[in-house]
Amino acid sequence: MSSAEVYAWVILPLLIFFARVADVTLGTLRIIFVSRGRRQLAPILGFFEVLVWVIAIGQLVQNLGSATSYLGYAAGFAAGNFVGLLIEDRLAMGTLVVRTILPVGGDEVMRRLHDAGFGVTSVDGQGATGPVKLVYAVVKRKHIKEVTHIIHSVLPTAFLTVEDLRSTEEGVFPTKAYDSRRRLVERKGK
Repeated sequence: MSSAEVYAWVILPLLIFFARVADVTLGTLRIIFVSRGRRQLAPILGFFEVLVWVIAIGQLVQNLGSATSYLGYAAGFAAGNFVGLLIEDRLAMGTLVVRTILPVGGDEVMRRLHDAGFGVTSVDGQGATGPVKLVYAVVKRKHIKEVTHIIHSVLPTAFLTVEDLRSTEEGVFPTKAYDSRRRLVERKGK
């Protein structure tokens, strides 16, 4: 196999694959940032997304005879979606509303969430099988596992829903702060 064939059948498809991973990852993050209200980053990500895409598609068009380049292009698209979502999951950006419907244990869930520093609101309601307590908490996405763990530690069969919030104003969120002696302490705040 000549070096030109190795380039056309192996190296070029790998370059196209990694270019597609990069541009689709950027595109996925761009869309997620826009949906989470982080619009300042979207134009920058969009610029690099399109720049990398143009380079990848240009190489593909110049080498139309390379079937493996098509496979690299498609595989890069799939992998880029996966990588973009993986990165977004690690960043844990955004705010969520957790709604829990509890036939029992509502006051205990409220107390534990409050003790953990989360803002919590409850409403008495009527469910299909009788009285229930609806417990609402607006939390940062990075805290969702802690919140669901608290809820399920009180009532493992608790019904809850989690939704993304586009924006919030005011509220009680756990934050880290420094006291007057510059020691890290936990406190409630916006």
